[in-house]
Amino acid sequence: MTSELRIEGLRAGIAGQEILKGIDLVVRSGEVHAVMGPNGSGKSTLSHVLMGKPGYEVFGGTVTLDGLDLLALPTWRRAQAGLFLAMQYPIEVPGVSLTSVLGESLVAAGKSIEGLRQTLSSEAERIGFDARFLDRPLNVDLSGGEKKRNETLQLGVLDPKIAVLDEIDSGLDVDALRAVSRRIEAATNERGVGVLAITHYSRLLHELRPDRVHVLVKGHIRNSGGPELAAELERTGYAEIAGASDDTRDESAQDSPNLDLGDPFADPF
Repeated sequence: MTSELRIEGLRAGIAGQEILKGIDLVVRSGEVHAVMGPNGSGKSTLSHVLMGKPGYEVFGGTVTLDGLDLLALPTWRRAQAGLFLAMQYPIEVPGVSLTSVLGESLVAAGKSIEGLRQTLSSEAERIGFDARFLDRPLNVDLSGGEKKRNETLQLGVLDPKIAVLDEIDSGLDVDALRAVSRRIEAATNERGVGVLAITHYSRLLHELRPDRVHVLVKGHIRNSGGPELAAELERTGYAEIAGASDDTRDESAQDSPNLDLGDPFADPF
């Protein structure tokens, strides 16, 4: 069965400030869509709104997954419906192991946990994730790269309909990026997972080959195209699309009103 994440006219923001100003996107099973853009363009806001992070307001538009109104659902129901988010800043959960989290997630979704341990070990080996971390508290004392491998392992085990990847490439070295990207691409080919990959740099797309690339600037999708668009952006940058650099900085402040602008990679919420 083909699944479809459909975003139409999505307007959203935080603290009364509109950040997303009419987003239209459709991601279907087995497709990889990349959303690129400069800092402050609204990329992480898009992922947060799709998954229902508290504090964000939706001013208009719709988001559906196979016809189901996601915006009317709490986060856990969105996850059960088949939406997955690999977070830009995975949180630590002391006292709760990765194995327990995934086991409970599968049970809540009505899926079998038979053979879960074997599946976890297989997924860990596939991406070079140390099997010792499977029984440790979730993400506790892991490096940035290990946390991103951890997010990828969860994607492989939970087998969602649509996966939103919020800068999955940050914190990964070349070898880890290759392993993570190949596992995600395998999920699209083997299981038909649809992927919405949010990234600032094109290096992710050297490994995870996109079907479509969208450029998000100041809350609008300003351009869409095939993989060649990412290559063009790597050569030319965002300046021509984004306009004056001062405008981009102003938008950054709007996208992250509580953000210390001295750290462009800080959590915007």
